[in-house]
Amino acid sequence: MSRLHVVSGKGGTGKTTVAAALALALATDGRRTLLVEVEGRQGIAQLFETEALPYEERKIARAPGGGEVHALAIDPEFALLDYLHMFYKMGSAGRALKKLGAIDFATTIAPGLRDVLLTGKACEAVRRKGKDGRFVYDSVVMDAPPTGRITRFLNVNHEVAGLARTGPIHNQAQAVMRVLKSPETAVHMVTLLEEMPVQETADGIGELRTDGLPTGGVIINMVRPAVLDHAAVDTAANGRRAAVAKALSQAGLGGARRGGLAERLVDPLLAQAREHAERVALERTQRAELTDLGLPLYELELLTDGIDLAGLYRLAADLRKQWPM
Repeated sequence: MSRLHVVSGKGGTGKTTVAAALALALATDGRRTLLVEVEGRQGIAQLFETEALPYEERKIARAPGGGEVHALAIDPEFALLDYLHMFYKMGSAGRALKKLGAIDFATTIAPGLRDVLLTGKACEAVRRKGKDGRFVYDSVVMDAPPTGRITRFLNVNHEVAGLARTGPIHNQAQAVMRVLKSPETAVHMVTLLEEMPVQETADGIGELRTDGLPTGGVIINMVRPAVLDHAAVDTAANGRRAAVAKALSQAGLGGARRGGLAERLVDPLLAQAREHAERVALERTQRAELTDLGLPLYELELLTDGIDLAGLYRLAADLRKQWPM
């Protein structure tokens, strides 16, 4: 069973929202989940309607059944200070380097080091145990970079190859990769039923598989409800004008005589119906392509009123019904 859930997806697919909903779902029934942000956008704080997350683990929500969601915004500079203190015992010296700007310089010119620090903090939380010998968190959910950068972000072995082939940095990268390439980890992709997000999802999963990184599931977000059944969609797609006019007449919208109300409504309704039929056909095609990836599919409905805290709990409940716990 995976304990580190890495959530990625094309920009605009709602990956941060899905990561937050997944953290809530996994915390149900008394579990503890850590939700980790690595991009510095404070999207998690906005979703949970709380103040900006600091570089420390903080409880931000209670889940149904008494569970807890904690959150952490990982800052590369603070993570490097932790690293220097942990491996080099540079407590006050590390803080002095920060004042001189050396920490910011190091994390900027060495992006591989930055990724080691970000992923390393999440992996440490996965492995951490309390005094009772049990894991502190039942699950860790990472709101990760978008699909186009996820494989490189996770494959820290390649990232540090030019930095250090031996020593603490190399050893830390190896320890991180042992977690990331183990059954403890699952990388989930968030997508929409649209061509570009589906294509990026397929490409991203292909890259993960090539690099030996464990894939999880595909979460189809913002799924719009079916307005018409298959027969109605077929009628709309084929422009059966007479049938639509007759149906309007039978619904009490006046006779189907030329110039009547029913007659005037036919063309606008057929135009909307054709658009709907085209969208339904596209979504069927995209869903079939996602099915061909051979991964579990989960679907979250489109919340027409937008995402607030209540909506987030609603999405979490939907995921909880579908997710293998």
